[in-house]
Amino acid sequence: MLQNKSRAATFIQFWLPVLFLLALGISLRLYDMTDPPLDFHATRQLRGAIIARGMYYQMLPDADPALVQTAVQLANSTGQYEPSILEKIVAYVYLWSGSESAWAVRVVNTIFWAIGGLFLVLLARRLTSTLISTPASPVLPPLVALAYFLILPFGVQASRSFQPDPGMVMWIILGVYALYRWSETHTWKWALLAGVLGGMAVLVKAVAAYIIAGAAVSLVLHSLGWRKFWRSAQVWVMMLLMVLPSGFYYLGLRSGRAGEYFDTWTVSLSHLLLDPSTYVRWLSLVADLLGLGSLLLGLLGIVLAQGRRRALLIGLWVGYLIYGLLTPYQMYTHSYYHIQLVAIIAISLVPGVLTLSEKISAQTRLWQTLVFGIFLLGIGFASWEAILPHYRDDYRHEPPYWEEIGNQLPTDGKILALTQDYGYRIMYYGWRKVILWPNRGEIALSELRGEGKEFENYFNRRSEGMNYFLITAFRQLNEQADLKAHLEQNYPVYAEGSGYLIYDLAHPVQP
Repeated sequence: MLQNKSRAATFIQFWLPVLFLLALGISLRLYDMTDPPLDFHATRQLRGAIIARGMYYQMLPDADPALVQTAVQLANSTGQYEPSILEKIVAYVYLWSGSESAWAVRVVNTIFWAIGGLFLVLLARRLTSTLISTPASPVLPPLVALAYFLILPFGVQASRSFQPDPGMVMWIILGVYALYRWSETHTWKWALLAGVLGGMAVLVKAVAAYIIAGAAVSLVLHSLGWRKFWRSAQVWVMMLLMVLPSGFYYLGLRSGRAGEYFDTWTVSLSHLLLDPSTYVRWLSLVADLLGLGSLLLGLLGIVLAQGRRRALLIGLWVGYLIYGLLTPYQMYTHSYYHIQLVAIIAISLVPGVLTLSEKISAQTRLWQTLVFGIFLLGIGFASWEAILPHYRDDYRHEPPYWEEIGNQLPTDGKILALTQDYGYRIMYYGWRKVILWPNRGEIALSELRGEGKEFENYFNRRSEGMNYFLITAFRQLNEQADLKAHLEQNYPVYAEGSGYLIYDLAHPVQP
């Protein structure tokens, strides 16, 4: 009888709030789910959509062979960085639902994030129960960790986008949970699960390796020590399972891409590590995305935690730091490069919130009620902030616009273009492939790498064999005065319409 009452109390006090938070987090991610995938890093989202469409048309019975060929060619022309697991799942959802739809990937990634949230709260509960000596663990720290993970506005936006990153975060959490359970039990069951789940995280996206490796090394050394870990068969099996699948894909099938990525984004930009402004910008972006207070409380959690809990947090944060040092440019320019930090901070909040909850439990019921009200107010405010961009911004006018441009483009020659999102908007909605002229950001990045180019020679090389020059990014054109002047002075306008301009490169103006 007492046991049944205890279970009922646990459900009401803990699992009922967990279910409420999961339902709220899912609802926030599915709000306005039919809007085109242009709300968050459109370049990356459209790339995924183009690849998924190519897979969908290949599987679609009775599809027009010409459309299939075009869809596949466009998909193959995108950069292939990681295995197209998410795109394949989304293509099957397209096939099941009968058409391409923006909601498909949002449903899939929302499911991934919710699964990650469930195992995050299980991990947070274990961290809490082992941090205290009392038999029953407080419910507040795991709930705060889950609320942060599910309702943080940046997390909501990033986890519904057409990118593999939400799935990567799910696999990271599953892998870290299994690693932590292995560190408690040292059983083959958890060793195998840790290896498989951690290996999946790295396979989905290679940058997960830093977080998984950080947690694994730290927990293994804490559990077995420097002298014993290398004699453990479980450790070697875990390592092989984590490394082999991704090693086969990235270093075997995609070795050229891996080397190119390392040279382009790490070696050529390593001088940024000597520039103090790099770290100021990095910290500023993280504070803006994840909240400075949450960041500081998460770092404080390392100090407050002890033993195995501290080892886990140190491993996660060191992994993130190494990851940042090897991708210094993206740390202050690409917000989605910090998506795994949402989970790391959520886990790191547990020790600090536990300390606060112990203080709160010593207060009167009035003060406890006030704290609970503040907690609910914070959830409500964060929820509104999370859906505000989707309530305010509507991108449904974009597809017809790009379809019209695609229809207006000439078909008798190659097209050079200064356009949005690496030409992916034209590719996806206009079904046309163009050759890209670099935007101002790419030019600045080239200058950071020491690859500055003299304009006239570069234009001649880039435009060789091109028949037309398409402009849709007019602000970018105004920021490149030499390009604008060169086109206006030397080439006639072939066509002009609402939001686009096409120059005829094949028939330059005679002096």
